[in-house]
Amino acid sequence: MNKPEVVMIGLGYIGLPTAALIAQNNIYVHGVDTNPNIVDTINEGKIHIIEPDLDVAVANAVSSGHLKAAIKPVEANTYLIVVPTPFKAKNEPDISFVETATKAIIPLLKPDDLYIIESTSPIGTTEKMMHLIYSERPELENKLNIAYCPERVLPGNVMYELVNNDRVVGGVNESSTEKAIQFYKKFINGDLHETNARTAEMCKLVENSSRDVQIAFANELSLICDKADINVWELITLANKHPRVNILQPGCGVGGHCIAVDPYFIVSDYPRESQIIGKAREINNYKSFWCAEKIQSTKLEFELKHGRKPSVALMGLAFKPNIDDLRESPAKYITQKVLQNSNNEEYFIVEPNIKNHKVFKLTNYAEAAKKANIIVFLVAHSEFSKINPKPEQIVLDFCGVRK
Repeated sequence: MNKPEVVMIGLGYIGLPTAALIAQNNIYVHGVDTNPNIVDTINEGKIHIIEPDLDVAVANAVSSGHLKAAIKPVEANTYLIVVPTPFKAKNEPDISFVETATKAIIPLLKPDDLYIIESTSPIGTTEKMMHLIYSERPELENKLNIAYCPERVLPGNVMYELVNNDRVVGGVNESSTEKAIQFYKKFINGDLHETNARTAEMCKLVENSSRDVQIAFANELSLICDKADINVWELITLANKHPRVNILQPGCGVGGHCIAVDPYFIVSDYPRESQIIGKAREINNYKSFWCAEKIQSTKLEFELKHGRKPSVALMGLAFKPNIDDLRESPAKYITQKVLQNSNNEEYFIVEPNIKNHKVFKLTNYAEAAKKANIIVFLVAHSEFSKINPKPEQIVLDFCGVRK
């Protein structure tokens, strides 16, 4: 492999597709991940995550020599930080992964290099990393290009959206912004919108917080409709006939690495100001708890009526339909909650998009639906639409499979 032009730190759900995309444009990419199994898998031209078209992109990038994975970074001209930003206690964001990744490349930096954070980050993180770099390499002060550029992709369509979606690019100064835009122009067809780093950081958080608020409205409606004996799916369909109303569909909560997480980045720093954002998080979290309680009460009603314990099919573990991603999944939380309160009932756990799970024993969806007394739809996977419950089976549909 020729000398790398780009170092990509983090080869997960965003880092690996981005690395493969850049490599497809004949740019030499050195990917970095702390997991040696992931590194070995990628260097074999294979992938460790499920994403349409990613397998072909990685295989081609590796075989052409434009993509190589390793444990440690090497010298390049552009460094992309695409690592997780998890939470500490009390839903406070943890930027230690970003900091560790940054420290790993500080010895490699040279004048005019481009450093970009893509990881979802609290406001001011890019500036903090700039100060960290300059504190250890003062001779580079004002000689680097430092920017923030968040991704805007939908799992299941990442390879298309990475290329075609608009991006917001914010540098710590105008020259950094321009340098970053020139870099992204090499492989992105969407429009690139200039701003500063703090605004770009906030833009990412606001986009997902807005969606969280909209989902919370739909989930709150579903709670009200359950008490009022109204079909929430019909209600929303009718309300959306209004030309200026567009209510989203309710579910069993909110999951994933963005919508269920990003609002906390705002709430933790601005607790008094973010009233609606914070309340939306509470509502969406409560919906998962409510679903678990609904399953519990339905089990008890069945036992009281039939004099025996029911068999229960819990359909879906992913955080959204037709993907294998279980991160922050409300369906997984509900399953765990129900099993914690189990009392010798028979359970069938279903997730058609993964082969096995280290905690749950998985069952084929058709077999589970056939054997269960209670069918609980937690995720609207396409396979579940083929299920035709018998009249005697109880169906709890929390995600609109049978709306």
